[in-house]
Amino acid sequence: MNTATELRNKLRSIDHKGYPAYKDLKGQYHFGDYVLSIDHVQGDPFASPSRLSVRVEKAKAGFPAEYYDTKARRITLQDHLTRLFGRQVAGGSFQAKGSGKSGLMSVSRCGQQVLERTAMRVKDGDLLLRFEAGFPANGRTINARELEKMLFDILPDCVRKSLYYGKIDQEKLRQAICLCEDQQYIRQCLVERKLCAFIADGSILPRESGVSERPMQNGVAFRSPESLRITLNLPNRGAVSGMGIPQGITLFVGGGYHGKSTILQALQNGVYDHIAGDGRELVITDASAFKLRAEDGRSVAGVDISPFIKNLPNKKDTVHFSTEDASGSTSQAANLMEALESGSGLILIDEDTSATNFMVRDDLMAQVITPGEEPITPFISRVRGMYEDLGVSSVIVAGSSGAFFHKADTIIQMKEYVPIDITQKAKAAAAAYENRQADKGAQEFPGFNRKRCPGPDMALRREDRIKMKAMGTSEIAICKENVELRYLEQLKDQEQSMALAYLLKYAELKMMDGRKDLRQIGDLLEEQLDRSGLESLFERGDVSSQLARPRKQEIMACINRYRKLKI
Repeated sequence: MNTATELRNKLRSIDHKGYPAYKDLKGQYHFGDYVLSIDHVQGDPFASPSRLSVRVEKAKAGFPAEYYDTKARRITLQDHLTRLFGRQVAGGSFQAKGSGKSGLMSVSRCGQQVLERTAMRVKDGDLLLRFEAGFPANGRTINARELEKMLFDILPDCVRKSLYYGKIDQEKLRQAICLCEDQQYIRQCLVERKLCAFIADGSILPRESGVSERPMQNGVAFRSPESLRITLNLPNRGAVSGMGIPQGITLFVGGGYHGKSTILQALQNGVYDHIAGDGRELVITDASAFKLRAEDGRSVAGVDISPFIKNLPNKKDTVHFSTEDASGSTSQAANLMEALESGSGLILIDEDTSATNFMVRDDLMAQVITPGEEPITPFISRVRGMYEDLGVSSVIVAGSSGAFFHKADTIIQMKEYVPIDITQKAKAAAAAYENRQADKGAQEFPGFNRKRCPGPDMALRREDRIKMKAMGTSEIAICKENVELRYLEQLKDQEQSMALAYLLKYAELKMMDGRKDLRQIGDLLEEQLDRSGLESLFERGDVSSQLARPRKQEIMACINRYRKLKI
């Protein structure tokens, strides 16, 4: 292994040379307390920044073993250290000057969620931090003196203040680990108590704006109705009370602007752990929950939507339904069946983003358009069977229709952001109102085709170089084929989108053989990520520092939206 002195000498020897001479720096250099690795060198100062990594051995890093002895604690430690390094490196970025991205130093920008990222890896106490740096140049001429300042002055200070246990604020790290333990305890309580979700009293659910994940200043603190209040004795915080949403069918109703959609958004984000100060730290939802909505125009490949739609006038097959341009109802039916395929145990629905004819069908319409003339069996007719036969619960937000009063087990009115249990009142009103569609009684959820076996995309396999790009959380591109992700509302970070591109590529090249079905592929990808992490997607070892792990639900949803998927 090279020494730091050898790196300094190399820098001085290439000063003022053409930019490609920077590639001679690739390799590992021992800086005493850590090893700096230059993994990839950018082609010119205007290209994507160079990729570097820092390795710190366990004995020197000094973090307590109990902070990484479980997966959840390890991810929390990784997240905390990434945030610490990010704050340090932000102050050192662009202190070195030059053309293009010269002087840039950056690491993953973590949001409100705690996610597993390639930026930081803790393994048996050893630390590996990946980050990016813009190697300085004047025009396209190397400015090695400025890079020397970055690597020998700025970087060591950032490493020292963020990657050594003895140098950081140990109490803040302890609090982050304690919060993680409490969140995991609540997740276990959901299973034991047969709950879909838990919202702690005092949580701040509203966000400061429609484009911000931060809590609203002076937002109304959540307060559970007494009938649904439970108390959990958390390992660190002790007794915490809040609303336990039971498994089954739960309905949130109320006037506009009273907080129905706000509470649903909190629940859909509760599949992730959150950092302290977010306001939703103790809003915990079944980790498999899927936010369902209509998605006009999406492609669908071989999905069995016959439990909801059959006998189409054009005789189109709905057991193996495929289209390049789904309607609102067919897209929502496909989204639901794909969610069941991915193993979701909870479906979250807002009527505002749903196809009306998929959700309900009122009595007057049923009298005018007879059942034989209507190919859609609405969700209201299947929701009970979905729970009783498949064990899949539903949380539904409704503001304009009381049709689901007949089906719901729990009905909560949101009034000025305060939840009120109105189950008995609503059930009494529903009993006096005949609804032929909702009163048909329990219907067994029909059997459906669960085996969709995608074949290989041979055109993709023939590509010498597969280019991938993420456009926020809205879209990814793989070899110029765009995959729309904008309606996957539980996708929170562009790095998750980029990871989806790599996972889609990996599944297409390595797993899709016409024999494995999509459930098996999803399970195999999950097992691989659990075992070897996102790093296992990179065969040559040149790992991107800008990936965050998505859930299985988003992985399979991305694969399903790939327009070249061959079923």
